[in-house]
Amino acid sequence: MEKSIVEWYRSAGTRALTLRARDLCAAYHGRDILLRGLIEFSNFCTRNCLYCGIRRNNQHVHRYRLSDYQIKAAVRRGFKRGLRTFVLQSGEDPGFGDERLKALIGWIKSYTRGRAAVTLSVGTLSKQRYAELFKAGADRYLIRFETSDPQLHQYLRDGSTLERRLAAIRDLQEIGYMTGTGYMVGLPGETEETRIENALLCYRLQADMLGIGPFIPHLHTPLRDAPCEPLELTLRATALVRLLLPKSHIPATTATGSLEPEGREQAIMAGANVLMPNITPSNRKKDYLLYPGKICLEERGVQGIGELASRIMPLERTLSFDIGGAL
Repeated sequence: MEKSIVEWYRSAGTRALTLRARDLCAAYHGRDILLRGLIEFSNFCTRNCLYCGIRRNNQHVHRYRLSDYQIKAAVRRGFKRGLRTFVLQSGEDPGFGDERLKALIGWIKSYTRGRAAVTLSVGTLSKQRYAELFKAGADRYLIRFETSDPQLHQYLRDGSTLERRLAAIRDLQEIGYMTGTGYMVGLPGETEETRIENALLCYRLQADMLGIGPFIPHLHTPLRDAPCEPLELTLRATALVRLLLPKSHIPATTATGSLEPEGREQAIMAGANVLMPNITPSNRKKDYLLYPGKICLEERGVQGIGELASRIMPLERTLSFDIGGAL
């Protein structure tokens, strides 16, 4: 099945590709766009990935860790607004501490009386640590592989191997997490065959969610002078993954909206069905700058949800606060 889809993808125009993906998404997921509240709780990171704005060696970053009070306040506001999934995201920050993170997970479960899911995105950890966080109440985990090319992966991710990243994904699935992964489109050194293999790797992993976003070069990284490819490549990738994995959830990433003003809307029309409003305290959003031009930095708390509703109305889509059966 996947071979015939890829063969058609190679010859299909972007409009035909995205229309087919949009219709398939509607057939499986209806008109709802699922919401997940994102809290970026720490921008400390031990990694030195060449593309990332919060990489360890970037001395221009104002580092922060949110207090427990700030994280809980964001969850309270989001829950009262209707959010039923909270994504706790950070760099790979050993200074935050697993015990503190487990306590926060437990608090969220208690505060929401089990009516909200907790998604973690804190990088590559040992299977034992993943299991302990799962036992504490975490439901879901996001960990993108970024590129399916082993050599490119090791070069871009500070010597970290693709094999190790994929092992982490398998660990998460074996433990019982609903697992999300995905990749960047337009990385320096990738080819069209790389992009196809990226999508096929998503198919082989059979993840619950696939996040696909464009590479946007950051001024304070070694890839500052790399070209930024047009959004069309990301839209084609989104559509291809939707055709391969009709049941999985695919977010219209913030990066697509940062690359073009209506990028998220275009991603939805290419098969995406999730939006992740950023409910990080507004005075910290600008410090979690993975790439330049990131949108929604001035929004306060949950105020952006209303704007999202108005933006997707012309697409004949409706925001859904449902917890969902997967990411």
